[in-house]
Amino acid sequence: MGGQVESMMTKKLLLDVDPGIDDAVALCLALFDPQIEVVAVTAVGGNVPPEQATRNVQAVVEQLDPPRRPRIGEASEPDMGLPRRNVQLHGPDGLGNSNFEVSQLQHRHPSDKVIYEEVRAAPGEVTIVALGPLTNVARALARDPALGEMVSQIVIMGGTLAGVGNVTPAADFNIYCDPESARAVFRSSAATKTLVPIDVSCQVTFGYDLLEKLPREHHRVGRFLRGILPYLFRSYRQELGYESICLNDAVALLAALHPELFEVDLAAVDVELSGELTRGATVFDRRRVREWRTNVAVATKLDVAAARDCILRGISAAAAASG
Repeated sequence: MGGQVESMMTKKLLLDVDPGIDDAVALCLALFDPQIEVVAVTAVGGNVPPEQATRNVQAVVEQLDPPRRPRIGEASEPDMGLPRRNVQLHGPDGLGNSNFEVSQLQHRHPSDKVIYEEVRAAPGEVTIVALGPLTNVARALARDPALGEMVSQIVIMGGTLAGVGNVTPAADFNIYCDPESARAVFRSSAATKTLVPIDVSCQVTFGYDLLEKLPREHHRVGRFLRGILPYLFRSYRQELGYESICLNDAVALLAALHPELFEVDLAAVDVELSGELTRGATVFDRRRVREWRTNVAVATKLDVAAARDCILRGISAAAAASG
Protein backbone atom coordinates (compact mmCIF):
# COMPACT_ATOMS: atom_id res chain seq x y z
CA MET A 1 0.00 0.00 0.00
CA GLY A 2 1.32 3.46 -0.86
CA GLY A 3 1.29 6.32 1.57
CA GLN A 4 2.99 9.51 2.55
CA VAL A 5 6.12 9.49 4.70
CA GLU A 6 5.04 10.30 8.23
CA SER A 7 6.02 13.88 9.11
CA MET A 8 8.44 14.24 11.99
CA MET A 9 10.64 16.90 13.46
CA THR A 10 14.25 16.02 12.83
CA LYS A 11 16.36 17.46 15.63
CA LYS A 12 19.71 15.89 14.93
CA LEU A 13 21.16 14.91 11.55
CA LEU A 14 24.34 13.06 10.70
CA LEU A 15 25.33 13.34 7.03
CA ASP A 16 27.49 10.59 5.54
CA VAL A 17 28.80 11.93 2.22
CA ASP A 18 31.26 11.33 -0.63
CA PRO A 19 31.55 14.91 -1.99
CA GLY A 20 30.58 15.21 -4.95
CA ILE A 21 29.03 18.50 -6.06
CA ASP A 22 25.49 17.42 -5.24
CA ASP A 23 26.69 16.32 -1.79
CA ALA A 24 28.08 19.83 -1.35
CA VAL A 25 24.70 21.34 -2.25
CA ALA A 26 23.03 19.09 0.32
CA LEU A 27 25.53 20.26 2.92
CA CYS A 28 24.69 23.89 2.12
CA LEU A 29 21.02 23.18 2.79
CA ALA A 30 21.62 21.27 6.02
CA LEU A 31 24.36 23.28 7.71
CA PHE A 32 22.36 26.52 7.71
CA ASP A 33 18.91 25.12 8.46
CA PRO A 34 17.87 26.50 11.87
CA GLN A 35 15.41 23.64 12.37
CA ILE A 36 18.14 20.99 12.63
CA GLU A 37 21.50 20.33 14.22
CA VAL A 38 24.08 18.64 12.03
CA VAL A 39 25.98 16.72 14.68
CA ALA A 40 28.57 15.32 12.27
CA VAL A 41 29.55 15.08 8.63
CA THR A 42 31.33 11.82 7.93
CA ALA A 43 33.31 11.17 4.76
CA VAL A 44 33.06 8.00 2.71
CA GLY A 45 34.88 6.96 -0.45
CA GLY A 46 32.75 6.99 -3.60
CA ASN A 47 32.80 9.91 -6.02
CA VAL A 48 36.41 10.34 -4.93
CA PRO A 49 38.86 8.11 -3.02
CA PRO A 50 38.60 8.10 0.79
CA GLU A 51 41.44 10.56 1.44
CA GLN A 52 39.98 13.07 -1.04
CA ALA A 53 36.49 12.56 0.37
CA THR A 54 37.76 13.51 3.83
CA ARG A 55 39.54 16.54 2.42
CA ASN A 56 36.39 17.58 0.54
CA VAL A 57 34.19 17.38 3.64
CA GLN A 58 36.65 19.57 5.47
CA ALA A 59 36.88 21.97 2.51
CA VAL A 60 33.10 22.37 2.24
CA VAL A 61 32.70 23.03 5.96
CA GLU A 62 35.57 25.52 5.97
CA GLN A 63 34.34 27.33 2.84
CA LEU A 64 30.80 27.63 4.22
CA ASP A 65 31.84 28.35 7.83
CA PRO A 66 28.41 27.47 9.29
CA PRO A 67 27.32 28.86 12.66
CA ARG A 68 27.80 25.44 14.26
CA ARG A 69 30.77 23.34 13.17
CA PRO A 70 29.92 19.63 12.97
CA ARG A 71 32.32 16.84 13.82
CA ILE A 72 34.11 15.45 10.78
CA GLY A 73 34.72 11.75 10.23
CA GLU A 74 37.60 10.37 8.19
CA ALA A 75 36.91 7.95 5.33
CA SER A 76 38.71 4.66 4.79
CA GLU A 77 38.80 2.14 1.98
CA PRO A 78 35.92 -0.38 1.72
CA ASP A 79 36.90 -3.99 2.36
CA MET A 80 36.63 -4.86 -1.33
CA GLY A 81 38.11 -1.57 -2.57
CA LEU A 82 36.38 1.01 -4.75
CA PRO A 83 35.63 0.26 -8.41
CA ARG A 84 37.03 2.49 -11.11
CA ARG A 85 34.76 4.95 -12.88
CA ASN A 86 34.86 5.71 -16.58
CA VAL A 87 32.87 8.94 -16.19
CA GLN A 88 33.65 11.50 -13.51
CA LEU A 89 30.95 14.14 -13.45
CA HIS A 90 32.37 16.02 -10.48
CA GLY A 91 35.97 16.47 -11.61
CA PRO A 92 39.10 14.70 -10.39
CA ASP A 93 38.91 16.43 -7.01
CA GLY A 94 35.15 15.89 -6.69
CA LEU A 95 34.38 19.61 -6.38
CA GLY A 96 34.75 20.80 -9.96
CA ASN A 97 38.54 21.16 -9.82
CA SER A 98 38.22 23.85 -7.17
CA ASN A 99 41.26 22.59 -5.24
CA PHE A 100 40.24 24.33 -2.02
CA GLU A 101 42.92 24.73 0.62
CA VAL A 102 42.16 23.08 3.95
CA SER A 103 43.70 23.42 7.39
CA GLN A 104 45.61 20.57 8.99
CA LEU A 105 43.49 18.65 11.48
CA GLN A 106 45.41 17.38 14.49
CA HIS A 107 43.03 14.62 15.49
CA ARG A 108 41.05 12.60 12.96
CA HIS A 109 38.50 9.97 13.91
CA PRO A 110 37.23 7.20 11.60
CA SER A 111 33.79 7.92 10.20
CA ASP A 112 32.22 4.75 11.57
CA LYS A 113 33.51 5.63 15.06
CA VAL A 114 31.99 9.12 14.81
CA ILE A 115 28.63 7.63 13.70
CA TYR A 116 28.73 5.14 16.58
CA GLU A 117 29.56 7.81 19.15
CA GLU A 118 26.98 10.35 17.97
CA VAL A 119 24.15 7.80 17.89
CA ARG A 120 25.12 6.47 21.32
CA ALA A 121 25.23 10.01 22.69
CA ALA A 122 21.62 10.71 21.69
CA PRO A 123 19.67 7.43 21.47
CA GLY A 124 16.58 7.68 19.30
CA GLU A 125 17.34 11.23 18.14
CA VAL A 126 19.89 10.98 15.32
CA THR A 127 18.81 10.55 11.71
CA ILE A 128 21.59 9.28 9.46
CA VAL A 129 21.41 10.65 5.93
CA ALA A 130 23.64 8.41 3.80
CA LEU A 131 24.37 10.16 0.51
CA GLY A 132 27.24 7.93 -0.62
CA PRO A 133 28.15 4.24 -0.43
CA LEU A 134 27.08 2.57 2.81
CA THR A 135 30.57 1.58 4.00
CA ASN A 136 30.53 3.70 7.16
CA VAL A 137 26.95 2.92 8.15
CA ALA A 138 27.54 -0.83 7.87
CA ARG A 139 30.73 -0.61 9.92
CA ALA A 140 29.05 1.49 12.61
CA LEU A 141 26.19 -1.00 12.90
CA ALA A 142 28.69 -3.86 13.07
CA ARG A 143 30.37 -2.25 16.10
CA ASP A 144 27.33 -2.91 18.28
CA PRO A 145 24.30 -5.03 17.36
CA ALA A 146 22.14 -2.75 19.52
CA LEU A 147 23.17 0.44 17.71
CA GLY A 148 20.52 0.05 15.01
CA GLU A 149 17.77 0.34 17.60
CA MET A 150 19.21 3.67 18.75
CA VAL A 151 19.05 5.30 15.31
CA SER A 152 15.97 7.41 14.67
CA GLN A 153 16.02 6.79 10.92
CA ILE A 154 18.42 6.03 8.07
CA VAL A 155 17.76 7.84 4.79
CA ILE A 156 19.66 6.25 1.92
CA MET A 157 20.37 7.79 -1.46
CA GLY A 158 20.74 4.92 -3.91
CA GLY A 159 19.29 1.94 -5.67
CA THR A 160 16.89 1.89 -8.58
CA LEU A 161 13.15 1.44 -8.49
CA ALA A 162 12.81 0.20 -12.08
CA GLY A 163 16.10 -1.69 -12.23
CA VAL A 164 17.92 0.70 -14.59
CA GLY A 165 21.30 1.74 -13.22
CA ASN A 166 23.53 4.73 -13.84
CA VAL A 167 26.95 3.09 -13.55
CA THR A 168 26.03 -0.35 -14.94
CA PRO A 169 22.82 -1.35 -16.71
CA ALA A 170 21.49 -2.73 -13.42
CA ALA A 171 23.18 -0.82 -10.59
CA ASP A 172 23.33 2.72 -9.32
CA PHE A 173 26.68 4.15 -8.27
CA ASN A 174 26.28 4.33 -4.49
CA ILE A 175 25.21 0.70 -4.08
CA TYR A 176 27.66 -0.54 -6.75
CA CYS A 177 30.64 0.99 -4.93
CA ASP A 178 30.17 -1.22 -1.87
CA PRO A 179 27.33 -3.71 -2.33
CA GLU A 180 28.48 -5.82 0.63
CA SER A 181 27.91 -2.89 2.98
CA ALA A 182 24.60 -2.04 1.33
CA ARG A 183 23.36 -5.59 1.83
CA ALA A 184 24.46 -5.49 5.49
CA VAL A 185 22.53 -2.26 6.09
CA PHE A 186 19.40 -3.46 4.28
CA ARG A 187 19.44 -6.71 6.22
CA SER A 188 20.14 -5.08 9.57
CA SER A 189 17.54 -4.58 12.26
CA ALA A 190 18.24 -0.84 12.26
CA ALA A 191 15.38 1.58 12.76
CA THR A 192 13.30 2.79 9.82
CA LYS A 193 15.27 2.81 6.59
CA THR A 194 14.04 5.03 3.78
CA LEU A 195 15.50 4.47 0.31
CA VAL A 196 15.42 7.28 -2.27
CA PRO A 197 16.19 5.57 -5.62
CA ILE A 198 17.96 7.44 -8.40
CA ASP A 199 15.05 7.12 -10.81
CA VAL A 200 12.90 9.00 -8.28
CA SER A 201 15.45 11.64 -7.28
CA CYS A 202 16.37 12.29 -10.93
CA GLN A 203 12.84 13.50 -11.63
CA VAL A 204 13.94 16.80 -10.07
CA THR A 205 16.11 18.55 -12.65
CA PHE A 206 17.63 22.01 -12.93
CA GLY A 207 18.38 23.90 -16.14
CA TYR A 208 21.02 26.56 -16.75
CA ASP A 209 18.71 29.16 -15.24
CA LEU A 210 19.69 27.73 -11.85
CA LEU A 211 22.99 29.60 -12.16
CA GLU A 212 21.11 32.89 -12.50
CA LYS A 213 19.03 32.10 -9.41
CA LEU A 214 22.01 31.40 -7.17
CA PRO A 215 22.81 33.92 -4.42
CA ARG A 216 25.42 36.52 -5.29
CA GLU A 217 29.12 36.10 -4.55
CA HIS A 218 29.11 38.34 -1.47
CA HIS A 219 27.33 35.50 0.35
CA ARG A 220 29.63 32.60 1.28
CA VAL A 221 27.06 30.08 0.03
CA GLY A 222 26.58 31.98 -3.23
CA ARG A 223 30.32 32.26 -3.84
CA PHE A 224 30.80 28.58 -3.09
CA LEU A 225 27.98 27.30 -5.32
CA ARG A 226 28.88 29.63 -8.18
CA GLY A 227 32.35 28.15 -8.01
CA ILE A 228 31.35 24.47 -8.30
CA LEU A 229 27.98 24.17 -10.10
CA PRO A 230 29.09 25.38 -13.57
CA TYR A 231 31.44 22.39 -13.73
CA LEU A 232 28.53 20.01 -13.15
CA PHE A 233 26.53 21.57 -15.98
CA ARG A 234 29.50 21.24 -18.34
CA SER A 235 30.16 17.61 -17.43
CA TYR A 236 26.48 16.62 -17.74
CA ARG A 237 26.49 18.12 -21.23
CA GLN A 238 29.86 16.73 -22.34
CA GLU A 239 29.63 13.27 -20.77
CA LEU A 240 25.89 12.57 -20.87
CA GLY A 241 24.54 14.96 -23.49
CA TYR A 242 22.09 16.52 -21.00
CA GLU A 243 21.23 20.22 -20.83
CA SER A 244 20.06 19.93 -17.22
CA ILE A 245 21.49 18.45 -14.03
CA CYS A 246 20.22 16.31 -11.17
CA LEU A 247 21.04 17.11 -7.56
CA ASN A 248 20.24 13.64 -6.26
CA ASP A 249 21.74 14.10 -2.82
CA ALA A 250 19.88 17.35 -2.18
CA VAL A 251 16.63 15.57 -3.11
CA ALA A 252 17.44 12.65 -0.80
CA LEU A 253 18.09 15.10 2.04
CA LEU A 254 14.51 16.33 1.62
CA ALA A 255 13.27 12.87 2.61
CA ALA A 256 14.65 13.63 6.09
CA LEU A 257 13.72 17.31 6.23
CA HIS A 258 10.40 17.33 4.34
CA PRO A 259 9.08 13.74 4.21
CA GLU A 260 5.61 15.02 3.30
CA LEU A 261 6.92 15.58 -0.26
CA PHE A 262 7.34 11.83 -0.81
CA GLU A 263 5.14 8.78 -1.14
CA VAL A 264 6.61 5.45 -0.07
CA ASP A 265 5.90 1.75 -0.27
CA LEU A 266 7.17 -0.77 2.24
CA ALA A 267 9.34 -3.21 0.31
CA ALA A 268 11.58 -6.23 0.66
CA VAL A 269 14.95 -5.24 -0.78
CA ASP A 270 18.31 -6.99 -1.10
CA VAL A 271 21.52 -6.37 -3.06
CA GLU A 272 23.16 -8.63 -5.64
CA LEU A 273 26.82 -9.30 -4.81
CA SER A 274 28.20 -11.73 -7.35
CA GLY A 275 26.47 -11.36 -10.72
CA GLU A 276 28.83 -10.54 -13.57
CA LEU A 277 26.23 -8.21 -15.07
CA THR A 278 24.23 -7.34 -11.97
CA ARG A 279 26.65 -6.79 -9.05
CA GLY A 280 25.33 -3.90 -6.98
CA ALA A 281 21.75 -4.16 -8.29
CA THR A 282 18.96 -3.54 -5.79
CA VAL A 283 16.57 -6.48 -6.02
CA PHE A 284 12.93 -6.21 -4.90
CA ASP A 285 10.85 -9.23 -3.97
CA ARG A 286 7.76 -8.44 -6.06
CA ARG A 287 6.37 -11.98 -6.17
CA ARG A 288 2.68 -12.45 -5.48
CA VAL A 289 3.59 -14.55 -2.48
CA ARG A 290 6.54 -12.67 -1.11
CA GLU A 291 9.09 -14.70 0.85
CA TRP A 292 11.38 -11.88 2.01
CA ARG A 293 10.36 -9.68 4.92
CA THR A 294 9.78 -5.99 4.28
CA ASN A 295 12.83 -4.06 5.42
CA VAL A 296 12.85 -0.67 3.67
CA ALA A 297 10.43 2.17 2.99
CA VAL A 298 11.08 3.01 -0.66
CA ALA A 299 10.23 6.42 -2.09
CA THR A 300 8.14 5.78 -5.19
CA LYS A 301 6.81 9.27 -5.94
CA LEU A 302 7.55 12.84 -4.97
CA ASP A 303 6.13 16.27 -5.57
CA VAL A 304 8.68 17.37 -8.17
CA ALA A 305 7.74 21.06 -8.29
CA ALA A 306 7.63 21.35 -4.51
CA ALA A 307 10.98 19.57 -4.14
CA ARG A 308 12.64 21.87 -6.67
CA ASP A 309 11.19 24.92 -4.95
CA CYS A 310 12.27 23.60 -1.55
CA ILE A 311 15.88 23.26 -2.72
CA LEU A 312 15.92 26.75 -4.24
CA ARG A 313 14.42 28.28 -1.10
CA GLY A 314 16.86 26.35 1.02
CA ILE A 315 19.82 27.70 -0.96
CA SER A 316 18.51 31.27 -0.59
CA ALA A 317 17.95 30.81 3.14
CA ALA A 318 21.43 29.34 3.56
CA ALA A 319 22.95 32.31 1.76
CA ALA A 320 21.07 34.77 3.96
CA ALA A 321 22.26 32.94 7.07
CA SER A 322 25.85 32.68 5.82
CA GLY A 323 26.39 36.44 5.54
